[in-house]
Amino acid sequence: MRIAQPKPFFFESGKRAVLLLHGFTGTSADVRMLGRFLEKKGYTSLAPHYKGHGVPPEELIETGPDEWWEDVVAGYEQLRDAGYEEIAVGGLSLGGVFSLKIGVTLPVKGIVTMCAPMSMKTTDLMFEGVLKYAADYKKYEGKSADVIEKEVGALRNRSMHSLPALRSLVYDTRDELEKVKAPLFVVQSRDDEVIDVESANVIYDEASSTKKDLQWFEKSGHVITLGPEKEALHEEVYQFLESLDWNV
Repeated sequence: MRIAQPKPFFFESGKRAVLLLHGFTGTSADVRMLGRFLEKKGYTSLAPHYKGHGVPPEELIETGPDEWWEDVVAGYEQLRDAGYEEIAVGGLSLGGVFSLKIGVTLPVKGIVTMCAPMSMKTTDLMFEGVLKYAADYKKYEGKSADVIEKEVGALRNRSMHSLPALRSLVYDTRDELEKVKAPLFVVQSRDDEVIDVESANVIYDEASSTKKDLQWFEKSGHVITLGPEKEALHEEVYQFLESLDWNV
């Protein structure tokens, strides 16, 4: 039985808008609970899906960061077209990298990064993560173990040619951190099993923002937005947003 996949969301509430960005191999489900929380607090939020995400992994491996960035910008423009003139941005993992990139290229009220990498594993290790995502996706679809093994094996033979570009995106964004000047809230799980937690210090130390904060969470893993401290995370993000100099 095929189970419905998460969809992009646009929760309209107040005049203050937040663009929420998911991680690599993730979906809007990464940030949906945060979006609902902010909606109750009077904030509008929009979360796009990057091309190849929320769909079968055979489609994911044919996409790359240039296309994903286009989807991020399209989400920002969708908020602007809907009349939201002041936009903050927050993202998990790759979404945090994109949040910093937006902060360099587009006007934002503030930036929240959550477990955002500033270094990357080898492309071989990254591809193992893609294959794990593929296996999990196919298990979620209800496929048998034999079918999953066969289909994941076929993916292994195809590889994902955009992974070097993904690594470059991360390092290029790191090189531009001094251009980040918007208020910044850096969030990092102490027990992050996916990225180097030192990335949080790199972001905090190298960004030029005069208003910035770094907060560690002690009991969460990489997907902190779905972890045991998510309620505390929601509140901290809300307090950061409340501290910004909104005109609306």
